[in-house]
Amino acid sequence: MGLDQYATAIKGEDEISLGQWRKHPNLQGWMENLWRSKGGEGEFNCVQVELNGDDLQRLRIDVDHRDLPSTQGFFFGSNSDEYYKDQDLTFVEEALEFIESGYKIYYSSWW
Repeated sequence: MGLDQYATAIKGEDEISLGQWRKHPNLQGWMENLWRSKGGEGEFNCVQVELNGDDLQRLRIDVDHRDLPSTQGFFFGSNSDEYYKDQDLTFVEEALEFIESGYKIYYSSWW
């Protein structure tokens, strides 16, 4: 049991996996903050948040500057920002390309 995280690109019935993370708590905290800023309420578990181009640009900056929020949870594990840094940046680049092709980008998690 633990924090499992996913990113997908969706256009119509076409759904493509863009990323999977296992116990990347600070990315989870960043996504939860984004979700709440978009009106999300309650527990951030098993819900989707849509990421637009501006969100992804902001994520890139925060990953580059090691500025993801310190986040803790019983199932979340420890800080893994350095371990996932390259994967996070690759995800951002790929997601931006998919947005240009008309896809919507979603993040979800389960713990």
